[in-house]
Amino acid sequence: MRRIRLSAVALAVVLLLSGCWSEGEVLPGDTTVIDSSEEPPETEEPAALPEQFALPYLPDQTLDPITCADGIQQTVGSLLYEGLFRLDETFSPQKSLCDEFSYNAEKLTFTFTLRTGVTFSDGSELTGADVAAQLNRARTSARYAARFDDVASITGSGSVVTVVLSSANTSLPSLLDIPIVKHGTEENTVPLGTGPYHYMTDENGPYLRANPAWWGGKSAPVERIELVESPDMDTTLYQFTSHEIQLITADLTGSKTISTTGSITFSSADTTIFQYVGLNTAHTLLSNAAVRRALGLGINRSTAVSAFLSGHGTPAQFPISPVSSLYPTNLERSYSYEDFESALNTAGLNSGNHHTLTMLVNGENPFKVSVARYIATSLSVHDLTVEVEALPWEEFTAALSAGQFDLYYGEVRLSPDWDLSSLIGTGGTLNYGRYSDITTDQMLSAYGAAADRQSAMEALCRHLQYQAPILPVCFKTTSVLTQADVVEGLSPTASDPFYGLEEWTIHLAQ
Repeated sequence: MRRIRLSAVALAVVLLLSGCWSEGEVLPGDTTVIDSSEEPPETEEPAALPEQFALPYLPDQTLDPITCADGIQQTVGSLLYEGLFRLDETFSPQKSLCDEFSYNAEKLTFTFTLRTGVTFSDGSELTGADVAAQLNRARTSARYAARFDDVASITGSGSVVTVVLSSANTSLPSLLDIPIVKHGTEENTVPLGTGPYHYMTDENGPYLRANPAWWGGKSAPVERIELVESPDMDTTLYQFTSHEIQLITADLTGSKTISTTGSITFSSADTTIFQYVGLNTAHTLLSNAAVRRALGLGINRSTAVSAFLSGHGTPAQFPISPVSSLYPTNLERSYSYEDFESALNTAGLNSGNHHTLTMLVNGENPFKVSVARYIATSLSVHDLTVEVEALPWEEFTAALSAGQFDLYYGEVRLSPDWDLSSLIGTGGTLNYGRYSDITTDQMLSAYGAAADRQSAMEALCRHLQYQAPILPVCFKTTSVLTQADVVEGLSPTASDPFYGLEEWTIHLAQ
């Protein structure tokens, strides 16, 4: 966590949560950022504590977690709805509405038993039919459909939910943090949920009230959370600056910047948003794995993140977040220019036969452009020159789809089960570089079916380290911003800004 005091410097925020973009979708650079480059004097007076804790809210839009708008509705919904599982800080699934589960590998079937004593906000009991209905809705939604590519059927009755797979995925629980609503209330503006807060209204308007029957059994940090109408971003920023609302979520490495002032605290959360250099393996030079490996050794990932993403990311040498227990730390190699130069020599890139490559990047995001230019400069040695071409988002994605590139700087939200098939599997929807390798495909399948996923992931990463079909750079972080000195104990995750809510302390004016 880092405290930022801002006085007439740029604060740019976008209201984002996990699910803003479908997993497996390349992300545009249309988010906003906070510029914290200027630190004010330590003697600045702290802001007065608020009399109430409040969140922004869109009263005319649904809170249904399957169809709601990206951003502030999802923030509110995080307090109303829960999934079978919740992902912790390492993207490991922790049981929430699920009490126990089992997996039959021969029948490709998961059986989930629900926690007893869980009720919706109307007092009715959570059932397997409720869960199955919501997950089947998610199967056809833009937000969650990609999670169910390996699912053949979902049924539920009593306290049991049964999921039959079409192909093995032993990490299915990692995908089932999808918020559950009571079946039959989906069409309501506020469907019924099981979360630590209930949606209520009184003469002052809508608000959230702590759920006294919440199965979690711990008291909420504040009994009432006000909901303040916030129709657009400018209004939200004004409300945050004026302390009418106390919390928003933010992507700090985007493209649009707007100015405001205030005294804020932000707490960062690791995400599955992956940034990497894509390679056109059909290109004569880049079809050589030795060349690709050499380029991978030429990227100083720590510098790229600290200098050009303002530290809002975690350097990664493999397409899995380093905070995951599956990340093969033992395979990492420290950056060394000497190793890079040696690899170039081995690949034949120091023989006087010059090559020029162009790296495409979405020009709408200055952070991505800066990282791309840094990498291009780093790789431009000996027989190689890498140039950067920044394109508008639509032109950028069209070029990728058509395979009209040498290199590109890409960003994608990976699924939390770390299925990489779409990115590097033969014919994968995100495999713009047309990489095709039967051994890679076999190892991807083996990982999906593995009982020991850590060993399977390590074997896959060892193979990718040699083949270098893409060049990983980092995983981004997102942030929860709060009014300074109001909230203690934040430990947000990529999918839940209120993770560990029961440990929060909220300070209000007496």
